[in-house]
Amino acid sequence: MTVRLADIIEVLDEAYPPHLAQGWDSVGLVCGDPSEVVDAVAIAVDATPAVVAQVPERGLLLAHHPLLLRGVDSVSADTAKGALIHSMIRTGRALFTAHTNADSASPGVSDALAGALGLEVSGVLSPVPSGPALDKWVVFVPSKDAAALRTAMFAAGAGQIGDYSQCSWSVAGTGQFMPHDGATPAIGTVGTVEQVAEDRVEMVAPASRRAAVLAGLRSAHPYEEPAFDVVALQATPGDVGLGRIATLPSPEPLSTFVARVAGALPATSWGVRASGDPAATVSRVAVCGGAGDSLLAEVAASDVQAYVTADLRHHPADEHRRVSDVALVDVAHWASEYPWCGQAAQLLRDRFGAALSVTVSDVRTDPWNVEGS
Repeated sequence: MTVRLADIIEVLDEAYPPHLAQGWDSVGLVCGDPSEVVDAVAIAVDATPAVVAQVPERGLLLAHHPLLLRGVDSVSADTAKGALIHSMIRTGRALFTAHTNADSASPGVSDALAGALGLEVSGVLSPVPSGPALDKWVVFVPSKDAAALRTAMFAAGAGQIGDYSQCSWSVAGTGQFMPHDGATPAIGTVGTVEQVAEDRVEMVAPASRRAAVLAGLRSAHPYEEPAFDVVALQATPGDVGLGRIATLPSPEPLSTFVARVAGALPATSWGVRASGDPAATVSRVAVCGGAGDSLLAEVAASDVQAYVTADLRHHPADEHRRVSDVALVDVAHWASEYPWCGQAAQLLRDRFGAALSVTVSDVRTDPWNVEGS
């Protein structure tokens, strides 16, 4: 079996959909020819010279952190990142990044972190809304014209729910109105109160089709001034997003839980530090691989006793402790994301088997390397 770079990209994009990446992020293929054959993949959190040195010629480096995150106007070989790109291109090596799309995917970075800690994931900490933005249309129409109205609105893009089309709901009722001077009513006369047998017709439509659906409604409705409501629907949470809610096999004191975290993750000079009552019982926790203090509000509202993440800053942590009893467990950024490398490796091994050599780099790319005495 021959494996092309394009085949690997297809698998990675399916597992870590690019549309899940944050707007500021840069994910996907950095260098490499999708048509070329790839025999080996190395996986790491960061693309550094030591990591790249482990990638065989004509191999692929799958990195979590983007090498070129911010806009650049040069990859000259006399710059650090440019030299790395040049060395890879010369030897036919490719570089691919899965960053915040891997953070939000299911399973993703935080699932791997939870797994490394021996936790069972039960939910998403900050879920991404599921599906496109939807409107609910409620239209009041004479009963004899309801079928034509539905047909016109369906043709404009309304009434689609998953794999079903022409979806609507209706109930009969009585509409009342009185035309005034200047009106040209389709039913009734000016100055006279009219009551008409009408249907209340409801259906959903993508918000992006709002103008088209309105045009379809007006084209089929017999009234000069149709009565209708357009309600923007709140998106339901999906099964993807940042962070995870998880449970321990059995409750344990915070001090024991912190020791669990320290023992499960690779050692770093940063180590593991925590804030909270050491004797407090922990049974439900939130986890977020990488920098996670932007999710402290979600953590406080999530009925958990502890939160494991990285890069917690002084002021956000202090403010959190003033308003919440949720303990904070802070680990090194690299250590919190390293378990994902094993997850991604297993994904590729399961898909390509012996046709592709897949390894996880053993280079510790954590930038902090000197411990204080």
